[in-house]
Amino acid sequence: MQLSLISEMPELEKKIFLDIYAKVYFDTRRNRPRLKTIDGQAIPCDLKIGCPTKIISDFPEGTIYKLDARLIQKNGRQPYFLTINKKKVQRAIEFFEHNLQIQKGLKAECKTKKVTFEKVKKEKKNDPFKDDISIF
Repeated sequence: MQLSLISEMPELEKKIFLDIYAKVYFDTRRNRPRLKTIDGQAIPCDLKIGCPTKIISDFPEGTIYKLDARLIQKNGRQPYFLTINKKKVQRAIEFFEHNLQIQKGLKAECKTKKVTFEKVKKEKKNDPFKDDISIF
C-alpha cells in the first residue's frame, strides 16, 4: 500500500512514498550496486533510488527491497528517490520466493544473448619462400 504524506509535485502528486519496491542492479557507470523501482506500482518504473551501498551489497543483483523514499527533482533533471529511513530498508517479504531463487543462483536475472559461431575454412597457402629454397 502506498501512501502520500505531502502533495507538492503535480506530475506525480506525491512527495513522500511509503512501501516502494525496488530491485538491485549493478551500475557500471558508478561501479557499484544501486536500486531501481519495479513495475506494477503507482509510481513510474525505472526511477533510481539513492541508498547506501553497504545496505544493499550483501545480496546479489536482482534482489527486491521494500523501503520508504522521498521524491527529489532538481533543476529540471530526471526525478529520483532518496531513502528516508535507512534502517527500514529490508528485503521484501512479498517477493520471498523470488529473492530466495536469486540468492541460491537458480534464477538468472541477466538475459543471455544467443551466440552463434561460424566455421571458417582455412585455406592452405603455399609459402613462396619454401619454393625458392633448394637443398644442395
